[in-house]
Amino acid sequence: MRPEEGVLTSRSRAIGAVLELLHDELVVVCNGFPSREAYALRDRPQNFYMIGSMGVASAIGLGVALAQPQRKVLILDGDGNVLMGMGTLATIGAVKPKNLLHIVFDNEVYGSTGNQPTISQVVRLDQVAKAAGYRNVERVRELDDLVYEAKAMLKQEGPSFLLVKVSELAEDVGRVALEPPAMTERFRKAAVGGTA
Repeated sequence: MRPEEGVLTSRSRAIGAVLELLHDELVVVCNGFPSREAYALRDRPQNFYMIGSMGVASAIGLGVALAQPQRKVLILDGDGNVLMGMGTLATIGAVKPKNLLHIVFDNEVYGSTGNQPTISQVVRLDQVAKAAGYRNVERVRELDDLVYEAKAMLKQEGPSFLLVKVSELAEDVGRVALEPPAMTERFRKAAVGGTA
């Protein structure tokens, strides 16, 4: 965090604020601390946690959005993950799923592996998303602005991209206590309208 930017909210608080807005929306969360924080804050059958593979939450979220066009689908992503899977931004922009909201929590570090810096302070991911063809693109720093924009984008035709600048602080949370096959089946049932 650069000194002139002031104090940013934690990613955990930002994720919590988004999760509080949700009802039956489907959510794909990127690997690492974001999945662990989302699981600790508000586990639900409609959440799919990308436990091991980095950079693919956006591809999975796109697939879910295309397979379930009547459901709103959110991707909760990190800057490192987006940088690793940059080509998916172009695919989302080209395919233009109307039901997709991509929220990126940008702390400018690879937090799960020791806070090594990413290049998101140089490569503006919101501008990349806009150039790729996302319909609605916003960048926020304040928690109130995050809630305002997320509420608006949940109602808008997508694809939408919301970049949220957050601090590099990670919550001390345990790992996701779901086995991948069981979590996948629970999510599949929730996605097609069944109960977990």
